[in-house]
Amino acid sequence: MIGTPSGSLTVIGGGLAGSEAAWQAAERGLHVDLYEMRPVRMTPAHVTDQLAELVCSNSLGSNLPDRAPGLLKAELRRLRSLVVACADETAVPAGGALAVGREAFAQRVTERIEAHPRITLHRQEVEAFPERGVVVVATGPLTSPALAAHIAAWAGSDQLYFYDAMAPIVAVDSVDLSVAFRASRYGPDGDEGDYLNCPMTQAEYERFVDELLNAQRLPLRDFEREDPRFFEACLPVEVLAARGKQALAFGPLKPVGLTDPRTGRRPHAVVQLRQDDQAATLYNLVGFQTNLTWGEQERVFRLIPGLEQAEFVRFGQMHRNTFINSPTLLRPTLQSVGRDDLLFAGQITGTEGYIGSVASGLVAGLNAARLVQGGEPVQFPPTTMIGALCDYISSAGAKGFQPMKANFGLLPPLVPPVRNKRERYSAYSQRALADLDEFARSAGLA
Repeated sequence: MIGTPSGSLTVIGGGLAGSEAAWQAAERGLHVDLYEMRPVRMTPAHVTDQLAELVCSNSLGSNLPDRAPGLLKAELRRLRSLVVACADETAVPAGGALAVGREAFAQRVTERIEAHPRITLHRQEVEAFPERGVVVVATGPLTSPALAAHIAAWAGSDQLYFYDAMAPIVAVDSVDLSVAFRASRYGPDGDEGDYLNCPMTQAEYERFVDELLNAQRLPLRDFEREDPRFFEACLPVEVLAARGKQALAFGPLKPVGLTDPRTGRRPHAVVQLRQDDQAATLYNLVGFQTNLTWGEQERVFRLIPGLEQAEFVRFGQMHRNTFINSPTLLRPTLQSVGRDDLLFAGQITGTEGYIGSVASGLVAGLNAARLVQGGEPVQFPPTTMIGALCDYISSAGAKGFQPMKANFGLLPPLVPPVRNKRERYSAYSQRALADLDEFARSAGLA
């Protein structure tokens, strides 16, 4: 059992949310004890001991201000988010999205945290959170079994689970660039774009889908077979393919906005590859999270035109993620119901996606600092994306609760309504940033 000295904060978990929470509290004068169990105890998905290691895609979503993820990043930048600043500093080309060189990004976050004079980083597993003192639990979707059991006992209910998966990464010099072409959807003529595109004819696509559906998958473990549910926002590619012959062509392989320069026509389907590292030597297969065996991944994915000789530097895999039933356990301030000084942050709360995790970490860190210093926690306006996410996870229906990514559907409607979608999204963003600025000034966060 760890202790929490008076006037300090304990943060459990050194992922995106925990790193952000620790930074925000330390920047407000608190001493923070940040606990990260890696490398003493590794998870099924992490491969390094770096803080904020990304284990799925290297994209943090859209950077455009009239997109929900872009608005969320804009809000976090105004509040001086550590994680978003590190992402900006280690960004790699990705069109309108913010993607990072994953190793450089994690290293940058780790260096900033370790250099902060008011943050002490402890490399040890925490099996139970302290019974008193201000604590932020940000252990993420891969919470250790011991702590998960402690949280379940504290919550008085069973844990909920969803399944997440990682996409393969290939060496770019093994991609056949006489077939694959550079372009971004809807990019101007002559613009090479930030994505590599592998075009498929109908016959190539149908052969690929047939082999994908018949490929061998990794067997589920006992506890996974008992609860075989998938999180809809991150379906394995083979599961999506099983929903219909053209499901992939209308999903992650949609060819809309792309023209094959060899034919001058739009392909039947397109597999997109996105830069994964700053040196532009590694690319990941967009939307190709999978649970196929590694040998089958090589065999089936090499049927994709341009990837016949692909060198796979990381294979995809699927793992079980854990989150709490937040509507019954949390308030919009991210304080737990029944214990004001215990807060939760990150994907364990149901704020899905990298940037959603950062946002909840920022809120938890700010409110933990206010609690330690004798102040009142703050609730962000529901017209902001930060506030809307916190409001959703604390007030959604508890039965069948599922994680939620940032989206404009969470925001209160505009008055008067705006019918044009692009203008409506722009208006949402303008209102959110104006309300955030006013809130930050009144709450002393500016």
